[in-house]
Amino acid sequence: MSIDFPAIVRLDSRAGDFDTALRARLNRAMLGDPQINLLVSGILADVATRGDEALLEYARRFDRVEADSIAQLTVGREQMQTSLERLPARQATALREAAARIRDYHERQKQSSWQYQDSEGSVYGQKISPLDRVGIYVPGGKANYPSSMLMNGIPAQVAGVRQIIAAVPTRWSEQGDLIFAAAALAGVERVITVGGAQAIAALAYGTQSVPKVDKITGPGNIYVTIAKKHVFGEVGIDMIAGPSELTILCDGLTDPDWIAMDLFSQAEHDEQAQSILICPSAEYLDRVQASIERLLPTMERREIIRKSLANRGIFILCQTLEEAADISNRIAPEHLELSVDKPDLLAERITHAGALFLGRYSAEVLGDYCAGPSHVLPTSGTARFFSALGVYDFQKRSSIIHCSREGAATLAGIASELAGNEFLQAHALSADYRR
Repeated sequence: MSIDFPAIVRLDSRAGDFDTALRARLNRAMLGDPQINLLVSGILADVATRGDEALLEYARRFDRVEADSIAQLTVGREQMQTSLERLPARQATALREAAARIRDYHERQKQSSWQYQDSEGSVYGQKISPLDRVGIYVPGGKANYPSSMLMNGIPAQVAGVRQIIAAVPTRWSEQGDLIFAAAALAGVERVITVGGAQAIAALAYGTQSVPKVDKITGPGNIYVTIAKKHVFGEVGIDMIAGPSELTILCDGLTDPDWIAMDLFSQAEHDEQAQSILICPSAEYLDRVQASIERLLPTMERREIIRKSLANRGIFILCQTLEEAADISNRIAPEHLELSVDKPDLLAERITHAGALFLGRYSAEVLGDYCAGPSHVLPTSGTARFFSALGVYDFQKRSSIIHCSREGAATLAGIASELAGNEFLQAHALSADYRR
């Protein structure tokens, strides 16, 4: 089988228009697309106003499901356990092993409350508390992602979240057992089998059947990502997570088939996924291009991969690996593979990346499923200020101030002086009363 595949767009860091060309190819302005934002805003407002009725209508329209009530689209703990029990042995073992590794990693992230006492006997500190209720979004349009259920749910469970509600556009059936089995292992209380912006709306605002949550986490397509941006403030969100991205820095010594398949692993998510290779060898870029053309016809999702690489893929020819690292920092990718001889040394130069995969054997896909860290990561350049999803995303920090009489008098003198200079009389007097 042959596929007409054009050469991936190639940029040269020495070119005068390199910065402009790179920004154009990254195409991150799509989060501000006015038409998509208008559509998403309408869906959010409709679900907020009409609740279950609107949610059902959008489920029929976008998820292509027929149901008369949200109860018919809700999967409970008993059904999740049934899915877990009827999994083939090899699937069940793989799922349990992945869950165990993810749990082990995130157990190490748990934060503890702390306090200290100053010389005047006042006590200051921080109280760590889990969120009451969270909503986790799991994609399910072009593929099923039980791994995303684990990667969202287990950190929430480890954090001590009291109620975990999941949304995923996958109906409960034997074909979807992995999703619901993963939900069982992740401590999810119920799954609403609805996707898209309408699911985000239901979790953010609540409906007659879906409880309002405190925070929404998880990756999704452009509609889900924009919906999360819109509801931020009504609820908390973890980050801008989706569409998926991979950048690879390679010295030209890794088997080009390996690199081609790593690029495929991101491209097959959906047509908007972005795969980037940065290398100081033009000859090596040619070899990877040849691997892509040879291997692509063998891929089941070859049409999605072809469109993703043709529309958003980038090969960047740089001068040195140090320059490659600097270019990567400008991209601030979701996933970053350092496929080089001394990855730890190069990693010291990296300041912006959702997750780092060090060395030739650390394929990004291993992080997707079972290495341990959550694969829910910031995209669209937001790795400059967002971090990987973790236990800390499901915990709150409350400051503690417990003043002794002597300590209050000391603080009151400082506070009263500052409040007076801000012309806030009541503030100053409130402090002075404690002197």
